[in-house]
Amino acid sequence: MIGLAVLGVSGSIGRQALEVCRWHGERLRPLALTVGSNWRALAEAAREWRPRYIAVGDEQAYGELCGACADLSVRIGAGAEAVAEAAAYQGVDLALLAISGMAALPPLLAAVAAGKDIALANKESLVASGELVMPEIRRRKLQLAPVDSEHSAIWQCLAGENGNRPERLILTASGGAFRDLPVEQLAGVTPAMALQHPNWRMGPKITVDCATMVNKGLEVIEAHWLFDMDYDRIEVVIHPESLIHSLVGFADGSLKAQLALPDMRLPIQYALLGPERPANPAPRLDVAAAAALHFSAPDPRRFPALELVRQAGRTGGSAPAYLNGANEALVAAFLRGQLPFTAIGLLLARLMEDYRPRPLTALPAVFEAAEQGRADAEQLSRNVSGRK
Repeated sequence: MIGLAVLGVSGSIGRQALEVCRWHGERLRPLALTVGSNWRALAEAAREWRPRYIAVGDEQAYGELCGACADLSVRIGAGAEAVAEAAAYQGVDLALLAISGMAALPPLLAAVAAGKDIALANKESLVASGELVMPEIRRRKLQLAPVDSEHSAIWQCLAGENGNRPERLILTASGGAFRDLPVEQLAGVTPAMALQHPNWRMGPKITVDCATMVNKGLEVIEAHWLFDMDYDRIEVVIHPESLIHSLVGFADGSLKAQLALPDMRLPIQYALLGPERPANPAPRLDVAAAAALHFSAPDPRRFPALELVRQAGRTGGSAPAYLNGANEALVAAFLRGQLPFTAIGLLLARLMEDYRPRPLTALPAVFEAAEQGRADAEQLSRNVSGRK
């Protein structure tokens, strides 16, 4: 029995992780559960799973959560520190971090400090602090299992290679909601249009990031840290069908690919139980029905932010954290209808051109850079839109 902490049970990944736990209830036991503010979802999950500890990030929701769980024998916490405590809770073997944005960094650090293995469904924390976090994870010999379908695919392709070092990694990208829209029409797209991902169902922020391909750039940085691979050896290709989730190339010229339907429950299961592959009721890929698989290079006119994010990774230091914070603010402004879609990439480029990155000497510098990125992006977006 594996004791789990599931942080972010009300989000898409968190809900699907609990479904995987239903598939394998004899193997997986949720002991600690958290949400950001949706106390009702947390109370419902607590009633089903009877964990030892639950926490809500929004301290104002503490009273409602306590009232909803008054008849349960469970410890209840509130606030950012309480959420981080869940990742390190006694009896937890594996912490699944399904919190979006930089809010996942404190729980990640808490899990590492407590010697817990980690299933990471949050790329921003590793992107922003990989220079500081990865050496500690390796020193402690902890497992960091990727949940992203692309990185899970690479991890699966490397299984059984017995030390054969990959020559290159190839991340596939769907191209997002506007992969076929004429470039000249991108400025007119709306938030509602951006949230219509053709293949995956995800949260609003990551869905917009898929449309700009900022998300894929962040995945390049994440792959660099997860697999210790030079940026020049990490490629990105557009693959509209989203059936091949990544490929790994080896020195003999061979390529290994992992194929599956676009179903996040599969990489979640592998992160929790891999390298075992227990049976599950997920739909199977009909290869004959798939008929054809298509690939193309990303168009830099359509996706200018992709190379921008990759360059921030190469620069290192505080640059990825600053970019991540700035992107969060720009995406939020777009979703509020305060910026056009194309402004996300344009303003991100302007901000990165003016930013002077600093070395990362300690974790406070990560948060400072991210907060500076948010503040600078908010100010610039106000200037551009004419808001006060």
